[in-house]
Amino acid sequence: MHSAVAHHFESLEKQGQAQRLGMWLFLATEVLLFTALFAAYGVYRYLYTDAFSQASRSLETWMGGVNTFVLVTSSFTVAMGLDAVVKGKNRRTGLLFGLSILLGCVFMVLKGFEYRHHFLHAELPGPFYGGPIAGSGGSMFFSLYFLITGLHAFHVLVGMTVLGVIGARTWLGRYGAEHHVPVELAGLYWHLVDLIWIFVFPLIYLI
Repeated sequence: MHSAVAHHFESLEKQGQAQRLGMWLFLATEVLLFTALFAAYGVYRYLYTDAFSQASRSLETWMGGVNTFVLVTSSFTVAMGLDAVVKGKNRRTGLLFGLSILLGCVFMVLKGFEYRHHFLHAELPGPFYGGPIAGSGGSMFFSLYFLITGLHAFHVLVGMTVLGVIGARTWLGRYGAEHHVPVELAGLYWHLVDLIWIFVFPLIYLI
């Protein structure tokens, strides 16, 4: 029996099916989480239409656009990494996953500059808000802004860690053409991170 098969599975194929099912269920919970946050954003944007419109103009839209390009590109390199391991090119997968991590670092650095801009202008969540918008609309906007983008940034960090671990193990030969489900699942998680941002960018930055 294949050494990669856990003792409670009959075959590598059944183990892979269970792993894929578990990952899709986990991704479904992540989608539900962000859907609830997007719904909350929509409700409060309706309640504070003018304040949200004014607050969104202070965002660095060009940074959000660059970060969108960066994440989409990183999803492409992850997909190429999976294609490489299926063909038995383990080291190429490791390199492509490393490139994806580098792109993730670019995303985080730009996000850090963006957060710094808001801190300098007192555009902070809740009672810490000291920006120019009167009433509670400005503080509510930045509460949701930091919650949604901060939670997404945390997922980016988790995804970078996962890609690093799986990429290193693939480089060392732990995964290959016959056993690459963990590489596939790492790619699925990263694609979810990318997909969530594709909704975050137009919802918060462009509308």
